[in-house]
Amino acid sequence: MNEAENICVSEDLGGYVVVRVCGEVDLSWSQQVRDAILAALGRCDGVGVELAQVTYIDSSGIAALVEGFQTARGQGRRFGLIAASRPVLAVLQLARLDKVFPLFADLDAARGA
Repeated sequence: MNEAENICVSEDLGGYVVVRVCGEVDLSWSQQVRDAILAALGRCDGVGVELAQVTYIDSSGIAALVEGFQTARGQGRRFGLIAASRPVLAVLQLARLDKVFPLFADLDAARGA
């Protein structure tokens, strides 16, 4: 997959921002995902990272998610992963991070938490 297919967009839903990530989150692109997550945390009370369209994630992508989670926790803000794709969920389970991150099936569940 080339970089043109990687997408990271944020949508402000009034106090809650969804960061929608698509494509392959690897070392060449994880910094942009990290920046989007941290920027979202700077402007709202809650952030959800939607991962349904992520086809691959490596340790740098996981590090970006962990940093977002830790930053949110340190600021007393809500943070969760929404609709994690099978490849993402497999990596999270392998690292046992599925027990650490709040995981939500969809946006409504995340916003209601």
